Amino acid sequence: MSNEITADIVVIGGGSGGLSVAAGASQMGADVVLLEKAKMGGDCLNYGCVPSKAMIAAAHAAHAVRSADRFGIAAAEPVVDFEKVHDHVHGVIGAIAPHDSVERFEGLGVRVIQEHGKFVGPNKVQAGDTVITAKRIVISTGSHAGVPPIPGLQDVPFLTNERVFDKKAAPDHLIVLGGGPIGSELAQAHRRLGCKVTILEMFTVLGKDDPELTEVVKNRMLSEGIVMREGIKVVRVERADNGIAVVIEDDGKEERIEGSDLLVSAGRVPNLEGLDLEAAGIEYDKRGVTVDARLRTTNKKVFAIGDAAGGFQFTHVAGYHAGIVIRNILFRLPAKVDYSALPWVTYTDPELAHVGMTEVQAREKYGDIRVLRHSFAENDRAQAERETDGLAKIITTAKGVIVGASIVGPHAGELLQSWILPIQKKMKIGAIAGIIIPYPTLGEVNKRAAGSYYTPKLFSEKTKKIVSFLLKLG
Repeated sequence: MSNEITADIVVIGGGSGGLSVAAGASQMGADVVLLEKAKMGGDCLNYGCVPSKAMIAAAHAAHAVRSADRFGIAAAEPVVDFEKVHDHVHGVIGAIAPHDSVERFEGLGVRVIQEHGKFVGPNKVQAGDTVITAKRIVISTGSHAGVPPIPGLQDVPFLTNERVFDKKAAPDHLIVLGGGPIGSELAQAHRRLGCKVTILEMFTVLGKDDPELTEVVKNRMLSEGIVMREGIKVVRVERADNGIAVVIEDDGKEERIEGSDLLVSAGRVPNLEGLDLEAAGIEYDKRGVTVDARLRTTNKKVFAIGDAAGGFQFTHVAGYHAGIVIRNILFRLPAKVDYSALPWVTYTDPELAHVGMTEVQAREKYGDIRVLRHSFAENDRAQAERETDGLAKIITTAKGVIVGASIVGPHAGELLQSWILPIQKKMKIGAIAGIIIPYPTLGEVNKRAAGSYYTPKLFSEKTKKIVSFLLKLG
C-alpha cells in the first residue's frame, strides 16, 4: 500500500538549485517535499565545484613551493602526500555538508524523502512507497559525466569527476580525455601535485572561450609540463601493462599513448533517466528538459532548473534558476531568464573569466565595436606578486556601451565581478573609467582598460589644439 500525501511544491533533486528552491519556498510558508536518492548537495558539493577547488588550492600550495625562487626564496620540489591531499579535499566537503544536510532542511520545515522520484501523473510523483500530489513540481536532477562511445572504453577502468577525488595515491601518468574547463582544471592540479599529465582534445583546449585569452592559460600549462594533443581523434582505448593505453589518430597517423590512469571529461549528460517524464506530458531531448523563458516545461505545473534544463551547466545558473522559479510559483510573477550578463570562470592558473558577449559575438551583432585591453604586466600589484601573465579585454559598442568582458590573469573570477552589473544595466564605459580604485590593486586593470576607450580622443591633435588655445587665455 502506498502512502499518499499532498504538498504545495515537490522538488526532485537535492543539488544546489533544488536546495535553494526548497529552502526559499519553505521559509516563505510553502509546504515543500524534497526528494533526493543520493547525496544531499548533489554534484557540486560532492564531485564538482567544491572538491575540485579544494584540490586546486592544494596544487597552488605545491606550486608556490616549487616557484618560490622568483621572490629570492629557495625553491624545492614539494613532497606531496597524496593521501593527505585526499583528506583535505574530503575535509572541505565535510565542512560544507551540514549546510546541505537532511537535518538542516528538515529544520527549515522541508519534508525530505531519500528516495528516487518519478512521475506517475501530471501532478503526482512517486518516491519509494510514497505518492505526492503537488500544486507545482520542480525538476532539479542535475547531470553526470558523459561517456563517449569510444571502442574499448567500457572494458577498462576509468575515472570521471565522480571518482577522481576518491584516489588516495597519485596517478603516475594521468591521461585526460577532454580539454574543457573541468579537464583543464584537473589536469593542471594533478600536474602541480607531481603527476605526469597528457590532455587529449578532439578540437581545441578551452575552445569555448576567447582564443586570445585561452592562449595565455595554455602557454602556462605547457610551461608546467602538461602535454596537449589538440585536433586528434581517439580511435580506441585498451589495457596496457601498467595501466591504460589510448590510441589516437593525428594527421592521419595512429599513435599509442600509455598512462597509469584515464580521466574522462568529455561533457555532461542531464540526469533524466527513470523520471518517467512521459507520464506528466513533459517533452525532453538529450540536452535536457524542454523549458520556456520562465523555466516551465510543456506541463505548465512543472518547472526544470539547472543542468536538467539544458543550456548553461554552472552551479550559479542553477541558483539563478531557483530564484526565477520561486518568483513564478510563490508570487505568480512572470519572471524570465536573462543570460545577457551571465558570468563563468575556469579555475586554472591563471584564471579565465568571462561575462556578456565575446568579441566575435559583438562584431556579429553590432558591426562597429571597440575592443579595450590592459595587460597585467602594466599593473604594479601584479608586478609585485610576479603574476604578470594575462590581460583584461573589454568589448563596447561604438558609443561606449559595455557588452562583454573577458579576463585572464590572477584572481580573474573576482575581478570580473566589476563588469557584471554594468553589462546587465547596459552602462557606458565611463562608469568604470571614472571610479576611484585603491592603489596598488589588481582591480586597476579594469579601470585602465576602461580608460583606454578615451585615449585616442584625449591625446589627439584636436585636443592638443583646444588645450593650447585655452592656455593662451591665461
